Amino acid sequence: MATPTAPVAQSSGRLKEEAPKSNWGRARERLAWFLVLPSLLIVFAVAIYPLIEAFRLSLTNTHLSRPGEERYVWFENYRYVLTNDRFLSSLWHTIQFTVFSVGLETVFGMGIALIIHSNFKGRGIVRTSMLIPWAIPTVVSSQIWKWMLNDQYGVINDILVYRLGILDNKVAWIANASTSLPSIIAVDVWKTTPFMALLLLAGLQVIPSDVYEASRVDGASKWQQFWQITLPLLRPALVVALIFRTLDAFRVFDIVYVMKGYAAEVMTVSVFARQTLIDQNRLGRGSAVSVIIFLCIGAMVFVYTRLVKVEEN
Repeated sequence: MATPTAPVAQSSGRLKEEAPKSNWGRARERLAWFLVLPSLLIVFAVAIYPLIEAFRLSLTNTHLSRPGEERYVWFENYRYVLTNDRFLSSLWHTIQFTVFSVGLETVFGMGIALIIHSNFKGRGIVRTSMLIPWAIPTVVSSQIWKWMLNDQYGVINDILVYRLGILDNKVAWIANASTSLPSIIAVDVWKTTPFMALLLLAGLQVIPSDVYEASRVDGASKWQQFWQITLPLLRPALVVALIFRTLDAFRVFDIVYVMKGYAAEVMTVSVFARQTLIDQNRLGRGSAVSVIIFLCIGAMVFVYTRLVKVEEN
């Protein structure tokens, strides 16, 4: 006599029917929405609504000195901005700033994170002191470096010319058009590298130590451990750090504005937007620039997230 067989399990491709929620479950769901509603209202008030209003204004000819003459010009502001040589130049400066600053901060941040992740005497003091540049407000550090890079009384020229003898003459690092943007990039790298190192250090600390012990038993060198163990396992933290820094660098404003103002040789898109909005009172055109910045940042986020999905697959 054949023994009765167990019921056949439902195939994995077929969706199971969701169990009806109990009164207790529905009450908890309502409580969750009630608790999160204030946060959603705040986000809408300070982020979503201004974004919608900025897009609406970008379709108008709104002028701050003539608020009653507003009318829709649709995409005329975008046509003007995208064909404006000053905007295109500022976009190129922004791309240069983003690529070089984020690249250097990633390399230096990786080196610092690897150093302070190792065990040595005084590691706590080093970890604390490395955050000092990042803790200083950007406006303050920018003004300090502007004085330090001055060609007449700056300490940088004093060290390079008189103390070390590397240069024969003083260099106007900020005033010179060929050195102003590299100087601003160097200041940003000095300030933000600790932030990158902190993010990468957090990723290093979750890597199991027994993985390195097993690789040492197998005879792997430090260089092989870095490329075959550390870097692959650090990739999620590295991607998050790159996303944060790329988005922050692309919308840079304060360090450029404090050190050079509206100088054409270093102007970024955020500085161009501020000049259009505030100095020229062109609210419609300035809003169009802001929307373009938002779309560029959204495109970069999309590319980063797609890269992460490809790595996960």
